[in-house]
Formats: sequence, structure tokens, C-alpha cells
Amino acid sequence: MPELTPRALSTKVAKLLSTAYFPPVSYFAAMAQEMEGLSNRMDGSSSLELSPSVVYIEACENYQKQSYRNRCRFYAADGVQTLSFPIVHEGGTHKQPISEAKVDYSKPWILQHKRAITSAYGTSAYFEYYQDELFAILDSKPERLFDLNLALIRFFIEKTGLCVDLRVTEDYTREAPEGVEDLREVIHPKRPNAILSDLELEKPYFQVFAPKYGFQKDLSIMDLLFNEGPDSILYLKKL
Repeated sequence: MPELTPRALSTKVAKLLSTAYFPPVSYFAAMAQEMEGLSNRMDGSSSLELSPSVVYIEACENYQKQSYRNRCRFYAADGVQTLSFPIVHEGGTHKQPISEAKVDYSKPWILQHKRAITSAYGTSAYFEYYQDELFAILDSKPERLFDLNLALIRFFIEKTGLCVDLRVTEDYTREAPEGVEDLREVIHPKRPNAILSDLELEKPYFQVFAPKYGFQKDLSIMDLLFNEGPDSILYLKKL
């Protein structure tokens, strides 16, 4: 794995993010920020030819409770809900490296999560296109939290059409080096962030339950993907 250095970034700014389970829209909007390029087809329509943004996922921090590392927010029939899963607390302490934290599969939380997601998004336009591949990641039961989240992050990068040079840190640094924007504590369920507003991405997209509860921003990226499908990139990049 490459070291956390801002090499060969030209004028771009790399992003440093903590790992997350079904990360929020702002997580991927931050990734999309540094992508460049938009070309036109012969028929006058636009096609995307993007140069990748550089994104580091923090692999050397300690696990933190009450964060997106093992939870996400989604839109259900009764409003915004949270999904979370347990980890194995070895030695009775939460102070363990995130890359060593093991997922606790002793309870059937995968089945519960799949049922909740299906109930919430089963009628969404693109749910059936992504369901099997996404659920296969959960069913594979990666031993470690970091591996589970990384598989999901890569899935959503691919399906949303983001062009990302994804890297993993090898050492923990309190301060991000020059040329790297530190977002490790910015995107957090207990703290509002200004990423979407700064990028002018707070406009609504279609949500199944919006007629009942209104548009809900910065939910899990699956909310955007299941509702917008391949057009998700246009929302994230504001093209």
C-alpha cells in the first residue's frame, strides 16, 4: 500500500477519510470534488472522461463508537432510520486499531439489515439492479470491519461512476500532510458538516418517501444510488 504523501497531485487536493459502513452522500461528494474532465460526444451530448481524485482511507486510527464506522442512516417508511452492527471488543476495550477490529456475527444482524434495506428501497427504480451484488458483500462476512467497509466503499465508487485512486494509509498521523484535506472527523453522524452546502449539492433528488416526510439530505449513498442509478455521478459531481 502507498504511503500517505501528496505526491504527483499537481493542483489537486487528496482527501483523507475514515472508514465507514454504507457511507453518507457527503463522503462520496468529497471524493468527487477533485475529479476533472467533461467531454462532448459527436451528437452534442456530454460524456464523462474523468481524471481520478486521490482518496486515502484511514487504516491506522483506533475504532470509535457512535460513528459511521459501523453505522449508517437510511430512509424507511417511517422516516430516517439507523442501521448498525456490533464488533468484537477484545480485552473489553474500544481502543483497538480499526484495521484489527473484528465484526461480531454471533447475532443475525446481516439478515436484519438486508430486510430493512429491502423494505425501504424495494420499490426504488434501481434497487434490483444492485441488490444481489451488494448483498453478496454482506453475505461474504469479512472477518474485519475495515475489510467489510472497504468492499462496500469500492462497490459504491464503481456503481456511482466515480473515478477514484483509492489508497489505504500505512501510518497514523494526527495532522494530514500538505496537499491532503483531513476529513476524518468532519463526516460524523453526531456533527453536521458543510460539505454538501459548500459544493451546492443540497438540491433534492427523488426519494420514495419524500412526499410523506420531505427530502432528507446526506443519507447513506445507497439512498442516492437506488433512486438515481447511473445518474448518481451527475448529482455528486454537479454536472
